[in-house]
Amino acid sequence: MWADNETSDDLLGFKVHADLIVDVINDNDVLPVTIGVFGDWGSGKSSILKIVEKELIGDGEDGFNDGTLVLYFNGWVFEGYDDAKAALLESIIEKFAKHKKLGSKVKDETIKLLKSVKWMRLMGLGFKKIAVPAATAYLTGGVSLIPYLLNEFSKIEPTELANKLKGDEAENFLSSIIKKNEDDEITMVREFRDDFKKMLDKSKIEKLVVIIDDLDRCTPDRLIENLEAIKLFLNVDKTAFVIGADPRIVRHAIELRYKTDGIENSPDIESRNERIVSDYLEKLIQVPYYLPKLTDNEVETYLSLLFCQKELGSDFNKVLDAFYLSRENNRYGVFGLGDMESILESNEKDKLTKSVSIIASLAPIITEGLKGNPRQIKRFLNTYSLRDRLVRVAKISDFKMDILAKLMVLEYSSQSLFRQIYEWQSSQKGEPAEIIDLELLVSENKVKEIKDKYTSAWGTDKVLRWLNSEPKLTNVDLRDYYWITRDQLTTSISGSSLISPHIRSLIKKLIEPVSGTALTRTVTNEIKDKLSEGDYETLISLLEKELTKAPEKTEIHQAFIELIAGNCPNIIEAYKRTIKKVDNNKIPFNLHNDYKLVESRNPEIKTLYKIFTKESQIYKAINNDK
Repeated sequence: MWADNETSDDLLGFKVHADLIVDVINDNDVLPVTIGVFGDWGSGKSSILKIVEKELIGDGEDGFNDGTLVLYFNGWVFEGYDDAKAALLESIIEKFAKHKKLGSKVKDETIKLLKSVKWMRLMGLGFKKIAVPAATAYLTGGVSLIPYLLNEFSKIEPTELANKLKGDEAENFLSSIIKKNEDDEITMVREFRDDFKKMLDKSKIEKLVVIIDDLDRCTPDRLIENLEAIKLFLNVDKTAFVIGADPRIVRHAIELRYKTDGIENSPDIESRNERIVSDYLEKLIQVPYYLPKLTDNEVETYLSLLFCQKELGSDFNKVLDAFYLSRENNRYGVFGLGDMESILESNEKDKLTKSVSIIASLAPIITEGLKGNPRQIKRFLNTYSLRDRLVRVAKISDFKMDILAKLMVLEYSSQSLFRQIYEWQSSQKGEPAEIIDLELLVSENKVKEIKDKYTSAWGTDKVLRWLNSEPKLTNVDLRDYYWITRDQLTTSISGSSLISPHIRSLIKKLIEPVSGTALTRTVTNEIKDKLSEGDYETLISLLEKELTKAPEKTEIHQAFIELIAGNCPNIIEAYKRTIKKVDNNKIPFNLHNDYKLVESRNPEIKTLYKIFTKESQIYKAINNDK
């Protein structure tokens, strides 16, 4: 099995990207700078950031080397704080305060800066947790407060002040006091930046590099707070910030915070929102760097290296060194078993040959099915490896792992089609006639006939290549293969852990109670023609799962209806498929009004009316309208 952790071991050939980022950081003329390492969920951002950290630190200790201090943070750790902005600032200052070499040099500055952060938290929304206890301490003779608050409190008669602080309106009272002097916040930012710069100068470091990973796992508010902390308080001379995130999540967070709301969903308002998001992102991230997806050759190389890592243990380092050397001369070709011939022992070759050859032969469709995503690939292999063990434990004879691998590619890349084959084979003793027909049609290049006879989903380029790839499934008894994967047939095929944060956020937006215009905007602006084929397939599969669990929830049905109204691909088939599986008596009967409203935009919705069970209220409501 392979751990799903970031690593500084470069199995992806990504060092070239890390070297580019390091080169930008080392250019003093561009500092201060904020670099965004952008890529989809699981694309290898974290590993690149780890390589950047390793390159900058080298043989240094405590993150310090050749005058450069490198601080590494996971953005997710700030999620639980009342003020993520203050939490980030406090964490950076504490790193300085506790640093073995630098702490004593900047003791006074760190103390002052930490006090400033506490004032920021007081000015934030945490009044109940921070300001009220502090004010109570003042009234009872406790430690002194910030002079500004003391001055304001002194103007109020003590008994009246005590009542205000004890009442339900204590938070509003304190908030109004702070807002009397709104210039304080501007002054605070300026003074903090000056003090932060003094701390850097006094520490004698040449450069501060702050790396923040997993920012896209934070809630939108926390994400924005972290970005604003960098821009407002820390972006001073000799600093570089490197942020790893999914750009779609970042843009969504900015849109939620700063979008322009309008009564109508007009193109002008949408265009203005888009400009606001783009302008804001450009101000926060000066250097955006988008990671490319892996090519077929890179996927095959990655697969080979992963199996070597698993089988060779500590001896894997010799393969890794050979890979790095090979990449200096050939960055485009496959690094496979042939390239390891001279460094592997005969028993090591025997261990690797079967596994690597099976997976490598499927590299092109794995690349396309999993979108060249390293995390998806690694988890695909973990599931493959686990099922390989199950085959051996269950003592299943005549089981071909290359057939399992091929089916798993479809399982991960097109879940609805994977289930379709399951349904076919379960009623035909494991050998579906439809597969024989499909493989024959694709060999004769009869794509239109495939789409007409089955569905358009079977006629996509991706699925056609899958059908045409070896090994063929004609006359293969698929029962054992589906028995091995049966744990996945009643749940999300790829498991919730394989779903990107972006798709999770879209699902949440689709099925939570919202206004009709908000639902329409989500479908129009974020789903239709905006998602990759794989992400769209995952989204629809998750919607099916949600409806299967709760067919009584109107909001889930309305999400399907809005997608149908938007003429999104394969959505009616998915909705029908789910309707057939659930108890139709639980479906809200008043949905028939929603169906009727959509008929003019997508008449195909009428084909839905025939599949409801006749005793259900929804069937009766539809037929009473006729």
